[in-house]
Amino acid sequence: MNRFLAFFSVLFLLSCGSNPSGMVRNETSGGALGTSYNLIYLSQDKLDLQKQVDSVFDAINHSLSTYIPASDISKINQGDSTVVVDEMFQEVFQLSQEVYGATEGYFDPTVGILVNAWGFGPEKQIQMDSTRVDSLLQYVGFNKVELTEENTIRKSNPNIYFDFNAIAKGYSIDRLAKLMDSKGIENYLLEVGGELVAKGQNQIKQKPWIVGIDDPTMENERKLKATIRLEDRALASSGNYRHFREDPVTGLKYVHTIDPTTGYTKNANTLAATVLADNCAKADAYATSFMAMDLDKVLKLLTVKRELEAYIIFIDEKGETHEFMTPGFEALIVKN
Repeated sequence: MNRFLAFFSVLFLLSCGSNPSGMVRNETSGGALGTSYNLIYLSQDKLDLQKQVDSVFDAINHSLSTYIPASDISKINQGDSTVVVDEMFQEVFQLSQEVYGATEGYFDPTVGILVNAWGFGPEKQIQMDSTRVDSLLQYVGFNKVELTEENTIRKSNPNIYFDFNAIAKGYSIDRLAKLMDSKGIENYLLEVGGELVAKGQNQIKQKPWIVGIDDPTMENERKLKATIRLEDRALASSGNYRHFREDPVTGLKYVHTIDPTTGYTKNANTLAATVLADNCAKADAYATSFMAMDLDKVLKLLTVKRELEAYIIFIDEKGETHEFMTPGFEALIVKN
């Protein structure tokens, strides 16, 4: 999940310049959900949606933040089975269930207890062995939880711990997009923590929205690997290419991930995954999943989930870097 897969999918928002259209460029930025956000939206007149934006983030925090003790998710994690979850929690739960099934368990918002145990989370690391892994795995598995008809959460074990961080940022952008749509705004580019939703075009420049993707091989500086046109789509990236270990024998670099299907850490050869989808929560969830899955499983899934487009950067057994793009993603690349 993005919580333990170091998240370096920062995308540059490439927009500025002359304004032949007469449209007004509005921008709202700040911090929320433990990250930063930058919202660009075009209109005929100057708009200030800061209060409405703050309300969206407040609602998401109240529903889904594990850092707020009084949030719905925190109460559920503490064992309260009477909490009636709101629409946001329901939508995130149902999409998580869908992606969990499609990825054969590689996307699993109940993996947090393992993240902490292996030392990748905020809690104290414990000494892990096969017995400990087996004991913790009983608390992991999205097939062990259920959204009831009364919109409460039923867990097969009260110690199961929800953590939707790997989907919440993407979902927050989808909610902000709904806000923009409700205001009749037809052209916008919304970014939260490197995740994006674009609608319409940058009419000020009379061009599509153009965004850049970081080069994962640059360890100490930022450089763009690619730029793409983004229109009426959502984009999310995941990667932990700046947090790796080096094999002392071979000298090869590996990124650390936790395989929620086995409970063990694994050496993954995927450096970064960028996914396009019809909503950002879905793109976010799949980008996270692709970091934990073996590359052959990712490529196989992409032949089935045709609604997804993806850009995968990976290293081979010799430590050499390669990339894969679906045809739909490659068609959006801006040629220099």
